[in-house]
Amino acid sequence: MAPEPRSIGRVISRRRFMSAMTAVAGTTVLAPVVARAQAPPAGKPAEPLSTITTPPREWGPNAQPMTYVDPDVITVDPAFNGLRQGNTPLLRLWTGSLWAEGPAWNGQGRYLVWSDIPNNRQLRWLEDDGRVTVFRSPSNNSNGNTFDFQGRQLSCEHLTRRVVRYEHDGSITIIADSFNGKRLNSPNDVVPHPDGSYWFTDPPYGGQLYEGSVDAPGGPTNPQGRIKHRLGQPPELANLKRELPHAVYRADPSGRVDLVISEQQLSNPNGLCFSPDYKKLYVISTGRGPGDQGPGGNRDMHAFSDVNGNVWVSSNGNPGGRGLGYSGVTVWNPEGKLLGRIRLPEVCANICFGGPKRNRLFMAASQSLYAIYVNTQGAAPG
Repeated sequence: MAPEPRSIGRVISRRRFMSAMTAVAGTTVLAPVVARAQAPPAGKPAEPLSTITTPPREWGPNAQPMTYVDPDVITVDPAFNGLRQGNTPLLRLWTGSLWAEGPAWNGQGRYLVWSDIPNNRQLRWLEDDGRVTVFRSPSNNSNGNTFDFQGRQLSCEHLTRRVVRYEHDGSITIIADSFNGKRLNSPNDVVPHPDGSYWFTDPPYGGQLYEGSVDAPGGPTNPQGRIKHRLGQPPELANLKRELPHAVYRADPSGRVDLVISEQQLSNPNGLCFSPDYKKLYVISTGRGPGDQGPGGNRDMHAFSDVNGNVWVSSNGNPGGRGLGYSGVTVWNPEGKLLGRIRLPEVCANICFGGPKRNRLFMAASQSLYAIYVNTQGAAPG
């Protein structure tokens, strides 16, 4: 039986979250099983460790066509053959970001929007002709995006330390910018719930020059005040400093913001998602953030489930003994068994399902946007 939303902070413990070899941010069943399954045997990281296709693959509009089955869509377990589309290629749709994040699909407009955090903009890929245009600039160094059940865009903004909703008439509603009178850190990812609430993570990753703004002097990311924190920043934002620990929050339709998962339960929360029945919430603990004194989490990924309850995981290499061959997407069944992989030549930060039938997987990976059709559907909006 699912807990009531306001009691979830009391019943979800650290062991119920996935924080192993690749990190995820999505929906499935039985998180403890998935967590155990993701941890490779000591000294035996999963193959392959290379991002290079044999023979080397070309990317871009003038690349030679690939021979099916695509060599970078890798079956690990035969069950994956029922989820992959055998006669479709993995495509790089666009490149030119500094750090691509937060892809979200708009069903009515039939476009994908995502964040280019350091460039302080949101981009849009149009399905009708494949054009990429600047969708919103400045974006306040937005990170995660999604669309709610009414088709309104939600964005997590690093610079302004808030979650906003863009209304149909073009106005902006602030969903949350503080908790108990203290300013949020840098909201990272957000998901809607059918009851009208929004759930979001608030780690400190935006507290840096590259993706947001450092603290005012005395704050964790600028303790001696050596960084000129006001340069290039709006004056009303330049004097903010970190006031809260990491957390996961629930923003109620009434405007109330509740703490549901504390830093003591989960350090550096990043990606989050509900199970398909919205009775379970999954949150990922990721790496140490700017100004953190503790060890931080393990990885930085976002995963999305499909209608079968499988977990589709964005993944990346890291300096802790894992090669860049982990860059891309891994797919896990509800029991935590690795079914297959989609290998990319870049670190993959975030993924979402989209397309009119929601059977196309979009991958925001470092500087580029990738996509591939699959033989299943994503479960949630945005």
